[in-house]
Amino acid sequence: MSFLAAALDRVKPSATIAVTDKARALKAAGRNVIGLGAGEPDFDTPANIKQAAIAAIEAGKTKYTAVDGIPELKEAIIAKYQRENGLAYKPNQIIVGTGGKQVLYNALMATINPGDEVIIPAPYWVSYPEMVALAGGEPVSVVCTAASGFKLQPDALERAITPKTKWVILCSPSNPTGAAYTKAELKALTDVLVKHPHVWVMTDDMYEHLVYDDFQFTTVAQVEPRLYDRTLTVNGVSKAYCMTGWRIGYAGGPAQLIKAMATIQSQSTSNPCSIAQWASVEALNGPQSFIPANNKVFKERRDLVVSMLNQAKGIECPRPEGAFYVYPSCAGTIGKKAPSGNVIGNDEQFVTELLETEGVAVVQGSAFGLGPAFRISYATKTSDLEDACKRIQRFCGNLR
Repeated sequence: MSFLAAALDRVKPSATIAVTDKARALKAAGRNVIGLGAGEPDFDTPANIKQAAIAAIEAGKTKYTAVDGIPELKEAIIAKYQRENGLAYKPNQIIVGTGGKQVLYNALMATINPGDEVIIPAPYWVSYPEMVALAGGEPVSVVCTAASGFKLQPDALERAITPKTKWVILCSPSNPTGAAYTKAELKALTDVLVKHPHVWVMTDDMYEHLVYDDFQFTTVAQVEPRLYDRTLTVNGVSKAYCMTGWRIGYAGGPAQLIKAMATIQSQSTSNPCSIAQWASVEALNGPQSFIPANNKVFKERRDLVVSMLNQAKGIECPRPEGAFYVYPSCAGTIGKKAPSGNVIGNDEQFVTELLETEGVAVVQGSAFGLGPAFRISYATKTSDLEDACKRIQRFCGNLR
């Protein structure tokens, strides 16, 4: 009998973390490697946020806090939801967790019974199906191709819903594709969901502020108020505020669900870091002008990467609406021989050969539920992106 839990048989390690670790190991061994696997802004945390953390330390705000977040941060989150999304929440409808991932996981752990189904549009963030599986549920992947903009279509959603469906998870802008739903596209999906009162909606809005070309962000409960009482609106400070390491995520939703999530958290990690919470108060309440300034750089990087990748033989790269990812197809390279002599049979072999030959680390699309493709994070310095794209062009040009 294995000492390890049987639940681990249902879960795969994170592919994005794996490729980042492999890139680090190759760098440590002296290889010239450009890592484009991690979804992490290269910009530093703004100075006012760091100063708020320092002030909290100096003021002795280093003790345990309420499990689900300090009142000041809850009020800042309430104000954010009202100001930016037109959503009204009370403190007992808000939870703060150690990153958005914990918030999502707590929600699933608090609601999933064996056999419950969770609809997940693919391509998806690698953690969604694994968290559902850990909670004892059944992830139901609905493939959304490039032809549909990588977005879930209303008829596909309708077909996927069964009496066992408990949640639908929507991420907009998307990790891994950068695709973002317009208000009209969300309304078409909410029209379906209104007809199925047993189905709840989990919206991962972590990339809310990272949108380009005058795209207007909206979220489900904002678009369809009739879904307010069965929507968990998840967000955090990691991406837009360049605070990945601070580990603060949050959500607004029905009080009964929030209470259940807090119960899970109370018996696992307890409260998020007190210092990071005070820094997040300043992030949400303080100046926001650095966000459009950062977005201008991200947009320039997006345009550079899309242009250069579309010049690579066998690669087709759509232009995403948001986040800091592109999700190009490498279908045109399948069946060709790499400089190593190996024949590329799938996207995992493509990214392996690319890393070994040119020292560019990307993540295979099959890890996100749709291949043959790969994900590039362009949240890194522009010179590295340009160099990486030249290497990809060279690699693809040398395939035979």
